[in-house]
Amino acid sequence: MEISLLKVLLKKISSFLHLSSFDSIKLDIVKKYYQRAEEILKLLKPILDAIVDSDVASDEVLYKAFEEFGQSIDELKELIENWQPLLSRVYFVLQVESLMSKIRTSGLDIMLQLKSSLQYFPGELSSTSLELCSQKIKHMEYEQTSSLIKEAIRDQVDGVAPSSEILVKVAESLSLRSNQEILIEAVALEKLKENAEQAEKAGEAEFMDQMISLVTRMHDRLVMIKQSQICSPVPIPSDFCCPLSLELMTDPVIVASGQTYERAFIKKWIDLGLFVCPKTRQTLAHTTLIPNYTVKALIANWCELNNVKLPDPTKTASLNQPSPLFVHADSNAPRDSHIFPHTRGNQQIMPESTRSTNSPAKNLVSLNNTREGSSPLHPHSTSETSYSGIAGNGPGLDIARISLTSSEDRFSNSEERSMELVGQPSIADLSGIETQVRKLVEDLKSTSLDTQREATAELRLLAKHNMDNRMVIANCGAINILVDMLHSSETKIQENAVTALLNLSINDNNKSAIANANAIEPLIHVLQTGSPEARENAAATLFSLSVIEDNKIKIGRSGAIGPLVDLLGNGTPRGKKDAATALFNLSIYHENKARIVQAGAVKHLVDLMDPAAGMVDKAVAVLANLATIPDGRVAIGQENGIPVLVEVVELGSARGKENAAAALLQLCTNSSRFCSMVLQEGAVPPLVALSQSGTPRAKEKAQALLSYFRNQRHGNAGRG
Repeated sequence: MEISLLKVLLKKISSFLHLSSFDSIKLDIVKKYYQRAEEILKLLKPILDAIVDSDVASDEVLYKAFEEFGQSIDELKELIENWQPLLSRVYFVLQVESLMSKIRTSGLDIMLQLKSSLQYFPGELSSTSLELCSQKIKHMEYEQTSSLIKEAIRDQVDGVAPSSEILVKVAESLSLRSNQEILIEAVALEKLKENAEQAEKAGEAEFMDQMISLVTRMHDRLVMIKQSQICSPVPIPSDFCCPLSLELMTDPVIVASGQTYERAFIKKWIDLGLFVCPKTRQTLAHTTLIPNYTVKALIANWCELNNVKLPDPTKTASLNQPSPLFVHADSNAPRDSHIFPHTRGNQQIMPESTRSTNSPAKNLVSLNNTREGSSPLHPHSTSETSYSGIAGNGPGLDIARISLTSSEDRFSNSEERSMELVGQPSIADLSGIETQVRKLVEDLKSTSLDTQREATAELRLLAKHNMDNRMVIANCGAINILVDMLHSSETKIQENAVTALLNLSINDNNKSAIANANAIEPLIHVLQTGSPEARENAAATLFSLSVIEDNKIKIGRSGAIGPLVDLLGNGTPRGKKDAATALFNLSIYHENKARIVQAGAVKHLVDLMDPAAGMVDKAVAVLANLATIPDGRVAIGQENGIPVLVEVVELGSARGKENAAAALLQLCTNSSRFCSMVLQEGAVPPLVALSQSGTPRAKEKAQALLSYFRNQRHGNAGRG
């Protein structure tokens, strides 16, 4: 055993112990692990100091233990020195706990070897002192956060929502105490996932994907409990709350992604160096904050009508204010509120670049309307786009509310949109991308299928990365050629082309450009003849295009509804969700409702309301829209939809309940036969409960339905 190695080890220990003054040590999540390592090293150091000049025999095992111990200390020191608050806490914890385990094991190995060589050591070192040190190290047991994380992920993989207890423990262990910290964690994890995918580390990417889902669940819980605790005489519409502060907005502003935030909070977010939209995860093309006078006026009007006082903007809470919300038990959560909606049975589908659309609807409320799975997390999370009672369609229209998973390309086993913790691309970067894209556009025109296949694949991947790439690709004339390639007989070229168009359509300007390139009929062709992946992404692209009002009309009249309904009934699980997403958006336009009913959608929608299908909310939202026409109501009755609608009112999610109540209201007020059937299914008790504890819209529908029942009963009694 070379004494010099032991001296080097002692120097490493001293260097590590001097980290106590390092800035990162002040952060809770780093501090607790540093202190645990410090305990072990302070126990070992006096013993190693005592033998540093001893004439110990060369011992290969001891030498190896010293070497491994020193390497682990170096790695732990580097990890702590380099960690900063914009990096992933989950990733830090997984790494640090692995190193802590190595340090503990190596320390015990050293003690074991020293005891066997005790005769070579100074007299002050006794077997008792070495045993005491070993026992102290052995009994330094603490709860491993990595074990909790893995347990939660196992539950998710098995299709079971992790318990609230586990979520609370994980959140506390990671020191995720505020909405901002949760959002930063999601951004950091998605960046890690993107890096893993680019490095073709499928297992690591899948693990990060599961972690994103877990963090999304934490956020959903935080939002739900926060909403339940808001001190207001009436529930505050979620569209009026800032996604960062979760409070009623006083100075709403629009960022480059089209999303709306409270000025003070989004400014602090950007000041931290986060140049991505907290909701959509898009890199912000600029950091200009544009006042959202429309939403501000709506909030002011709502406050006046409901006698709610706006918070004082001069007393804005800190963006990183700790929140005690995670300590609350599930007693605050209504049993119908599915605060952990993203189980395998209801798996979120992320769009490639973002399966959510970029501030899709150009109407009043939609300026702040896109929710990623009810949260700004990912899609893989998460990402679901929630359309809430779309203003601007006229006060007489009762548009269903739906949390829709928008479609995305999974270029490599379910890829997510890119998450970039970087600033705006430079002019030189964009120039280089433009040169690359122009070369790829020329390759698209090649007669070689291999060249076309490679070019479409590269464009597909480029369109996934960020908004700037999408604009460059469109400006270089790729859209028309990609539309032509939807008719390709080569499966992979067709898949790449349709997915590239899906990713390009994330940009609102590109939606119009794709529709103007006469893409709708070729997309229908893919929907009818393509591979399962191509069909899914064709449906997702039609949904993305249908965000524009004129396109709803074009798509409906072009014959897309029949193939979409076929995909709804016979597609893969993901294909069915994409089809439901597209059909919901199309059903907002009145003329399309009859087409959807005539294509046989109602039967499939009723079938998909089986909770095992994981599509209850999506199916009931479409049914609520179809119930506004006579043919839709007849089809719902014929396909045995009434019992399942009543069941959703009793057991569904908050959004599902309000849509089911809306559908039942249409059925009952337009048909005495359906009214009798609804009553026979025992709808009154769950409607009474909903009228007292549901969302504002759910309460309204439930109360209207109960009032109708009472009027009918009194009317019949009078005639008797």
